[in-house]
Amino acid sequence: MTGPDLQRRGFLLVLSSPSGAGKTTITRRLLERDPTLTLSVSVTTRPRRPGEVDGRDYRFIDQAAFDRMVGEGGLLEHATVFGNSYGTPRQPIDDAVEAGRDIVTDIDWQGTQQLTASLRDDIVTIFVLPPSAGALEARLRGRGQDSAAVVAERMATSSEEMSHWPEYDYVIVNADLDRSVAEALAIVTAERLKRTRQAGLADFVNRLRGG
Repeated sequence: MTGPDLQRRGFLLVLSSPSGAGKTTITRRLLERDPTLTLSVSVTTRPRRPGEVDGRDYRFIDQAAFDRMVGEGGLLEHATVFGNSYGTPRQPIDDAVEAGRDIVTDIDWQGTQQLTASLRDDIVTIFVLPPSAGALEARLRGRGQDSAAVVAERMATSSEEMSHWPEYDYVIVNADLDRSVAEALAIVTAERLKRTRQAGLADFVNRLRGG
């Protein structure tokens, strides 16, 4: 609801960034700050990292199951990144958008291109940039999740990833996490108020004008 008797259409909020720039952390903070947001849980074939929970962080499946979902049209987008397959299940997002609920995900630029083609007006995209290349490398090393070789590989691909920023609706430079989260929340609020998403607005205004 955005007002008396005003139903609206939901949207998918997508955050992308080079690895280590903060898209996953910002996404988690958004979910904490706004409990009406729902996380889109991607499927992946990559191994589970320490602390990750199946069904919360990702749905961890094998390649055969992933390929079946692709063949059945069950994924809105899918891609292979660093040798592992990732995809976004279609049904939960379709259901949320139709019901006026907003859902959020963090994926790479390849997946965002596919989602934009599939969802068109039902998607809002944010690209997250690091404040500097040095800060990005320090964050990757500080995670302690990847080997030095993997960190070097991710840094080598970050320039190509960052070149896609013009394809996004919004850009956030993540120099300060709290500020970045506040900016993302402001985007969510503005998009919820967008005229084209408020399906009942015309009837509501007509009733107002008619007294």
